[in-house]
Amino acid sequence: MAKDQEEGVQDPVPDDAEAEARLRALSSPLRLRVLRLCAFEARTNKELADLLKLNPGTMLHHVRTLVQTGFLVAEPERPGAQGAREVPYRATGASWRSPLPDRSRVLVEVFLQQIEGVDADDLRTTWLGLKLTDEHRNEFERRLHELLVEFKERGPDADGEPYSVFTAFHPDLNPPAVG
Repeated sequence: MAKDQEEGVQDPVPDDAEAEARLRALSSPLRLRVLRLCAFEARTNKELADLLKLNPGTMLHHVRTLVQTGFLVAEPERPGAQGAREVPYRATGASWRSPLPDRSRVLVEVFLQQIEGVDADDLRTTWLGLKLTDEHRNEFERRLHELLVEFKERGPDADGEPYSVFTAFHPDLNPPAVG
């Protein structure tokens, strides 16, 4: 069961077609990157295409998918270059409460894309091996999740810098010591 479901933070249950569309929308690492780019700042289709080095027509397909599934919302139009109208989009935060298909693998792929080009001095990683009972594992996961939710619900600091946090919790497949 997803952590958000365990904690009771969940959107109303959508019908099967809506749920399937939302899962498909979140199955794309590119669309997850779009959501990150629009989390704190509204961005136009062209801005997103430029940032992700894509054709604007291709980007429009992904933006429309995210709008139709409720993950992005259009903000009021604004004037663009040479009098063209631009529609900026902002992430709704709904992806935080939504289950992801093959959650871990998609997020790992997005994480690897996100850190491409990050200076090694700016990337802080920790890898910790633990040996826990089910009770302690559940406590660890719950407390870590609570901390993430607490900071998410605070909202962005007006004068803050954007950061990204990635955690992975998995069984350690190292063989046990023989002896």
